[in-house]
Amino acid sequence: MDLATIIGLVVSIGCIITAGILEAEHSGGPAALLRLLNLPAFLIVVGGTFGVVITSSKLQDILKIFNYIIIAMKEPEVKIKDLIEEIVRYSEAARKEGLLKLEELSSEVKDPFLKKGIQLVVDGTDPNLVREILEIETGYMEERHQAGIEVFKQGGGFAPTLGVVGTVMGLVNILANLSDTSSLGPAISTAFVATFYGVFFANVIFLPISTKLKLNSKKEVEARQIIIEGILSIQAGEHPRVITEKLTSFLPPSERKKEEEGEE
Repeated sequence: MDLATIIGLVVSIGCIITAGILEAEHSGGPAALLRLLNLPAFLIVVGGTFGVVITSSKLQDILKIFNYIIIAMKEPEVKIKDLIEEIVRYSEAARKEGLLKLEELSSEVKDPFLKKGIQLVVDGTDPNLVREILEIETGYMEERHQAGIEVFKQGGGFAPTLGVVGTVMGLVNILANLSDTSSLGPAISTAFVATFYGVFFANVIFLPISTKLKLNSKKEVEARQIIIEGILSIQAGEHPRVITEKLTSFLPPSERKKEEEGEE
């Protein structure tokens, strides 16, 4: 699990709830906090946002919404440093025993994309075609990821608007009953609960998940770029040391320093 996502959600939601409890102590106690629990406002914001997102998205993307949430909660499976070490290991084997040795080692490869690249090299595919095939597959992967990112991004955009819709509906009812001044304050307070729900779900749930999905996608694309460069370098017969230097350039400077210290 990705602790950053979980900790972030717990901290943000926890702080909002705590602030609500502290505020309630100065404005009527627990009963004041219960004013934030409003079923009509919840239905307008959450149900309305979900409906609008369905309208503006493909059904197949909506059906994967829980899968997207799980992906956002998980750490990316590919570890860049481990991937580089694996590719360098294959380059050493290919340099010592030839490219056909890679076919024997391909059974150990767990990453389907890396395995496909190795198989293309073993089959003697032209380097330009190898790059083209792998980059096309990476491009389509980005498109699939973007579909999930857009679902939550749209939710983050529509939720505040639906919150305003809920608030306006509440205010319309209030203005229709201005003669009852005793209930005016609580009614206005309830009307603005919809705005709270819209801003809350947009900025605490939808947009953070969209951003995390985008970050995870970026990491996976980076891993595939490393695989493409590594595979083509192996095919070109480059020295493992040169391949190591080339692939570690994808790492942040701090990680490169650790890598160099580890080699020493």
